[in-house]
Amino acid sequence: MSEDITEKPASKVRVEKKSSKPAKKRIQKESSGNAAYPRHSLAKVLRVPEAMLAQNAGKNCTEKEAAKFVGVGYGGPFRLEISSCLKFGLLDRPSSGTLAITDLARRALRPQNPSDDIKALQEAVLKAPQISEVYEHYRGENLPDKKFFENALIDKFKVPLDKIADFINIFEQSLEKAKLIQKIDDRTRVIDVTESIPGQQEEVRLKKIGKDVKVASDDSCFVMMPFADPIGSYYEKIYEPAILKAGLNPVRADNEIFGTGKIMDQIWSGIYAARILVAELTSRNPNVFYELGLAHALRKPVVLVSATEADVPFDLKHIRVIYYEMTDPFWGQKLMDKVSENILSALKNPEEAILPRVLENK
Repeated sequence: MSEDITEKPASKVRVEKKSSKPAKKRIQKESSGNAAYPRHSLAKVLRVPEAMLAQNAGKNCTEKEAAKFVGVGYGGPFRLEISSCLKFGLLDRPSSGTLAITDLARRALRPQNPSDDIKALQEAVLKAPQISEVYEHYRGENLPDKKFFENALIDKFKVPLDKIADFINIFEQSLEKAKLIQKIDDRTRVIDVTESIPGQQEEVRLKKIGKDVKVASDDSCFVMMPFADPIGSYYEKIYEPAILKAGLNPVRADNEIFGTGKIMDQIWSGIYAARILVAELTSRNPNVFYELGLAHALRKPVVLVSATEADVPFDLKHIRVIYYEMTDPFWGQKLMDKVSENILSALKNPEEAILPRVLENK
């Protein structure tokens, strides 16, 4: 009898130990989430291929040898750094446990022409998981305020909540190293270099953005912009083809399209019928601002565009705005591509293109 009593507690202790292990693993798995991004900034991980070039003449080596060249121990932290190098495209693995410096890394560290290093660093950013997706989403725009940026990272890009601060730090440091961000007053502008980087396919980006967006054959996009040249000429050259590429029917209110009659009635009809709108804010045209007010009153999503930040009213700076730079030789194509993308993005996520106060009153 006494033996039975002493054995039962012992078996109970063993059962409790077993049940506690799986719960521990589940918690660890959930906290790591989908953190696919490099866990080091581009500026930091360049030291690995740099050391391989300086101390091993750029030849292939083992991971342990690479650690020795860098001057650190070979353990978990260094293996994670190697993983970051691989994600930026700075290193390759020709075989298990062996590292090779990529052509991209050689151009970044040993440039043969004045712009080789910067272009290589920009290519590295565009290779990095999650970092490249966030860059492509916001290129040509200002990064949103901290709260909205964090929400977007969690909801759209699936960055784990407990990794948000780490991601933003690595993202901004990497883009700064590659000269892909610019400080304008208190805002951070993401520079668009996609047209000058090989392999950046606009069709692939559009397909990815529009994957879950359903567009009907009669859906229209109304363009609010000045009629007079030079801005007026952008309709046929940029906005019309951009809207068509997004799968919608472009409409602009002017006498050539609507003919005689009350132009204001036609504008109201065009705005009311449109599924989404585009507003060219450059030159602060009062008619455009009036039409934009009507669109916002109707709770319509609007893709905002401007050549300068000064032309964007303060109340609209918290909504996504596409900025274009006419000194850029690729500005027209970049703007066309970006407008197409933002139209589909706004159809998928209307909160990006509607005034926050309008959303709150829904």
